Amino acid sequence: MNKKTALYFRMLFSALSRRLSRLFIAVLAIAIGATVLLGMLTIYYDIPRQLGREMRAYGANMILVPSAQTGNMDLEAVEKAVARLPENRVIGATPYRYEAMRINRQPVTAVGTDFAQARKTRPYWQIEGNWPKAEDEILIGTDIAQYTQLEPGAEVIISGQTKAHRRFGGKMKVAGIVRTGGPEDGYVFMDLAVLEMFTETPDEVEVFELSIAAPAEELAAFEEQIRQAVPEVTPRLVKRITRSETVVLSKLQALVYLVTVVMLFLTLICVATTMMSMVMERRREIGLKKAIGAENRSIVIEFLGEGAVLGLAGGLIGSVSGWFFAQQVSMSVFGRSISFEPLLVLATIVISLVVTIIGCILPIRRAISIEPAIVLRGE
Repeated sequence: MNKKTALYFRMLFSALSRRLSRLFIAVLAIAIGATVLLGMLTIYYDIPRQLGREMRAYGANMILVPSAQTGNMDLEAVEKAVARLPENRVIGATPYRYEAMRINRQPVTAVGTDFAQARKTRPYWQIEGNWPKAEDEILIGTDIAQYTQLEPGAEVIISGQTKAHRRFGGKMKVAGIVRTGGPEDGYVFMDLAVLEMFTETPDEVEVFELSIAAPAEELAAFEEQIRQAVPEVTPRLVKRITRSETVVLSKLQALVYLVTVVMLFLTLICVATTMMSMVMERRREIGLKKAIGAENRSIVIEFLGEGAVLGLAGGLIGSVSGWFFAQQVSMSVFGRSISFEPLLVLATIVISLVVTIIGCILPIRRAISIEPAIVLRGE
């Protein structure tokens, strides 16, 4: 560092140290702006992931059905389709198979499924009793429970006939009663492996539900990938859910954008006001410097240096507090933590510097317009 640079920094920090009270207000304003900026940027960046997982409480957003007009899907083809999806995006993948059976001699539609996955793709199900844990446990819809007078814990006889016209039957236990307000209220749900054992037709499903944490654009891309890679399977998006997710996401992001712009504008005003006050306080000092030969360029560099220090200090403080702010918002709204993105921290510091420099433009123009002769005469 040469003498000229060292003198510049000594003069810069000397000027700042003499006005700590005013500078504290400017740094505080920049720090608050940076806090909101990083918090909003992080939330804006993370909203699609968080909202996608929240929307999964409303059910699956993609279903797989057979490409042929009749028949079931082979589980091997389904597994190929699911393999086309990023593993960390798939929240639940549930098979469904429908067969006509009898429960205590009453005709019903039995549905074979994977209960562990069904809890992920259909978390809105209301269960009276418990979810089945053993292979001999079933769920019955509330409509069936009403006309058969069955309650959780009751034993029932499941019977039916295979496609080869062989009869089957066995005792099952009602683990719980499911209520959804939909067609599920009229079904009997059992483990898919048990249903396949009864019907003697393994590795086939009629519908496969997928709950995927992804925005509508990615879901459409996944749908096309599966359609091209696995022709035996036809993927379909649940438009009602994906459309609702897109609308909510766009409104939330617009709100975040608006709040961020307003906070940056207020920060800009505060910085400009503080720097203008500092210029007015230092009119005689500026006039004296210009009288002894200081050029406008040196005045501009001095005030830009002070603004850069303020912007850097406020940006660093705001980046730390903004991270905790974003975490608190995410935990309180979504109940999940957010991922750390170093590039967002860097962007926050850079934007804080830019806003501070812009806020210094008007005060700097006022500083270089000062006439030494007028100021030194006390006018």
